Amino acid sequence: MANGGGGGPSGPPKKRTDSDCCSAGFLKNVLHIFNVVFLIAGLLVLGVGVWSVVAKHQFVALLATSTYALTAYTLVLAGGLTILAGVAGCVALCQENKCLLLMYIFTLLLIFLLEAMVGILAYIYEGHVQNELSISLNATFIDSYQMNPEVTKAIDELQLEFKCCGAVRFEDWKYSRWLTENPGVKNLVPDSCCITMTEKCGVRDHPSNIYYNVR
Repeated sequence: MANGGGGGPSGPPKKRTDSDCCSAGFLKNVLHIFNVVFLIAGLLVLGVGVWSVVAKHQFVALLATSTYALTAYTLVLAGGLTILAGVAGCVALCQENKCLLLMYIFTLLLIFLLEAMVGILAYIYEGHVQNELSISLNATFIDSYQMNPEVTKAIDELQLEFKCCGAVRFEDWKYSRWLTENPGVKNLVPDSCCITMTEKCGVRDHPSNIYYNVR
């Protein structure tokens, strides 16, 4: 029988299926994908932090401040927290635990806030870093070479690895305590400045013999 009033046939409301874009199942899958990406990012950050601590640890003695070491350990901490948050997110999604989900979301917001703050500070101080680093490194080179065994080893390794001579320029070595306080030393620059390092090769500072890093 037709319905009165010219209206169309009425029926039960259409149920929303898991294939709908706003369904709980779809959102859960999106969160799973995001969480996997988040875990991978955490592993990368942790890897960079561990690499910074292990591979470049020998150069920490050259720095006047603990900024580099603090940054490296902060990366390790941030990577570890990111991985823990990702695991907590996976468990929360699988168990549909609201408390864990809230903790997961709060942790995400905290990590993003910290990263934003670090990024802003890095952008603000980017222009000052090079000058400050050159000044502090130069002071370390001049004051500590052959006066501190750990620093001396780090300076030699730095010059050999980066093929340079001095923190700023090779002429700065003439003002070093190593030469001014030891007039019997024949070297003009450390042997680690030489293109081909041999004993006492630093007695000549000609560009054919040492690395020139004039700005």
